Amino acid sequence: DYFTDENRVLKKDPQQDYHLEYAMENSTHTILAFSRELHTCDTNDKSITESTVRVIWAYHHKDMAEAGKNYHGSNRGTKSLRLLNPEREEVSSASLPYFDLTNKDVPVPDKDTTYWCQMFKIPVQHEKHHVTKVEPLIQKGHENLVHHILLYQCSSNLNDSVLDYGHECYHPNMPDSFLTCETVIFAWAIGGEGFTYPPHVGLSIGTAADPLFVLMEVHYDNPSFTEGLIDNSGLRLIYTPVLRKYDAGVIEAGLWVSLFHNIPPGMPEFVSEGHCTLECLEEALGAERPAGIQVFAVLLHAHLAGRAIRMRHFRNGEEQKLLAYDDEFDFNFQEFQYLKEERTIMPGDNLVTECHYSTVDRIRMTWV
Repeated sequence: DYFTDENRVLKKDPQQDYHLEYAMENSTHTILAFSRELHTCDTNDKSITESTVRVIWAYHHKDMAEAGKNYHGSNRGTKSLRLLNPEREEVSSASLPYFDLTNKDVPVPDKDTTYWCQMFKIPVQHEKHHVTKVEPLIQKGHENLVHHILLYQCSSNLNDSVLDYGHECYHPNMPDSFLTCETVIFAWAIGGEGFTYPPHVGLSIGTAADPLFVLMEVHYDNPSFTEGLIDNSGLRLIYTPVLRKYDAGVIEAGLWVSLFHNIPPGMPEFVSEGHCTLECLEEALGAERPAGIQVFAVLLHAHLAGRAIRMRHFRNGEEQKLLAYDDEFDFNFQEFQYLKEERTIMPGDNLVTECHYSTVDRIRMTWV
């Protein structure tokens, strides 16, 4: 159990909180398994919570020398993880059918931010199926270019002519058909892996009430203004005819993108709140009486100024346990948090999305 100070000097911790569980070594690897308390009450240790943890690793190919530690050189790296994200049983999807929704040679402009919209038609029709998993298909080398992908359900009264072209979203000249696409049915963000629905839940496709036409919105993040980028990223939807007990849906809660929402420069801490009011949920969940809905996963989403996000839940004026939180938000690691236990949201509840920002390194106003 060692710790490091601000000068990166490694020191042995006087309070030893790590316990070796087992160790093994072969011709290529040394494996150590260890454990520690989540909260050690040691000022030299960081508490382990449900927030993102940045794991720093380094190794040397020789054992520790008598004179001290061997310098690791380039054998080092970092990785963001959620150590307490509950493990989920992965149902094999290797033999299940799937379809891909991918952009075709989209020219990404040489500007900081671009939202690109493309319409697709769901190929599974006339019979109910459940999507069980959605995987990102990010073009190799574009892992930092594709910031997030949203999938919207559109009007079923459209015709196939809307499939012929993509267009920049929120642009004065974008097609009117895009305006019919309001309901988010899936979301993915940078750093996230594939999303697997719980064994008793699936995203319904194939019936008259399900999406026929969908709009895929891809946010391209190009802060270096690189020219000539062509992208073919998208999503893969894996589905099954074996129906599950419940249909999945999405609630978007938070702060709407607006010129009225801005953050001054030079702020070490700035908090904004997005309120999903009781009147809002009363109307939105009216059809779900009396049982309400069950939340099984949450995706917390922010941009570069984001430092922490908390999803607060109120009922009858009393605050419940946090629905989800990340006090160590990492812009490059935005992955679904699977809840340990499903949470019931009732008509008349309140949801408050609390976003913490830092703009200490900025000299201009930030519009969110």
